[in-house]
Amino acid sequence: MNNDFEIKPLGEAGVIVKFGNEISPDIHRKIKALSDYLEQHPFVGMVEYVISYTSLAIYYNPFIVKKSFIMYKGQSAFQIVATYIKDCVQKMQKVDENNAKVVEIPVCYGGEYGPDIEFVAKHNNLSVEEVIKLHTAPQYLVYMIGFCPGFPYLGGMNKRIATPRREVPRVKIPARSIGIAGEQTGGYPISTPGGWQIIGRTPIEMFNPKDEQNPSLLHSGDLVKFYAISEQEYLALKGEQADES
Repeated sequence: MNNDFEIKPLGEAGVIVKFGNEISPDIHRKIKALSDYLEQHPFVGMVEYVISYTSLAIYYNPFIVKKSFIMYKGQSAFQIVATYIKDCVQKMQKVDENNAKVVEIPVCYGGEYGPDIEFVAKHNNLSVEEVIKLHTAPQYLVYMIGFCPGFPYLGGMNKRIATPRREVPRVKIPARSIGIAGEQTGGYPISTPGGWQIIGRTPIEMFNPKDEQNPSLLHSGDLVKFYAISEQEYLALKGEQADES
């Protein structure tokens, strides 16, 4: 694994480890490998880490770090953490893509569930059916979770259905809506304002605040496969979800 990276301070209680400048599966694998290693081997004083497209932000308590790593007396908390991270990068293992969790997500496309799908089709000189076929074809990589709780940023969408964001964002997008923005696709786990082009909706809950251990359906490194369902299937599955909650 190519371990080219840089570590920079992020305020007085954090560092950012940057592995590159491009959104790519290779860079994501390095970020995921480091986050997995820190999950198993957190240093004393570490608070949390946050995955992004090209970097990993790591937050810590500088007072605990300096107090705990007495062998590095005279060094700043940043210097101590940077040294630890460099050691982690040497020890971390390559992420095995074959072990990635694959999550299948049903989507009811168009109609009231996907009010922008016709715009997406027209923008790309396609039929609605072709948009659905192209959107359901890939297996998407979850690069990161952001914007709102459980919101997945997915990579791997066919550029033939890439569509700009709406000129005027919506004040409220229904929860579980699936959308496109530029060359990205993703889903709104909860109802929020947003400017993505909404092409469908899933009956599956993507974020459950009642589940304290694992509230988000998706996590960085997961693989997502969308498949089309009818409105009748959507209502049936949504009813099953409601019965379980």
